[in-house]
Amino acid sequence: MNIFLHIGLSVVQVQQNAPEMATLMRSNGKIYVVVAVIVVILIGVLLYLISIDRKLSRLEKAEKEKNISRKSPASIS
Repeated sequence: MNIFLHIGLSVVQVQQNAPEMATLMRSNGKIYVVVAVIVVILIGVLLYLISIDRKLSRLEKAEKEKNISRKSPASIS
């Protein structure tokens, strides 16, 4: 029983401290810096994925055209 009481009090203390930290970061303006950094990182990852998709599409198209030109009977004669 004593262990459960100790764990319960620890959880309550953690929950009470968390909003103070968030309030402190908001009052100092640091929370906006954190959000801005996360947004910039996500935009960078998204742009990187888009560029890789475009490059892959170009390679697939080139490979498909290469295979079609190899199989055509006009190129054999």
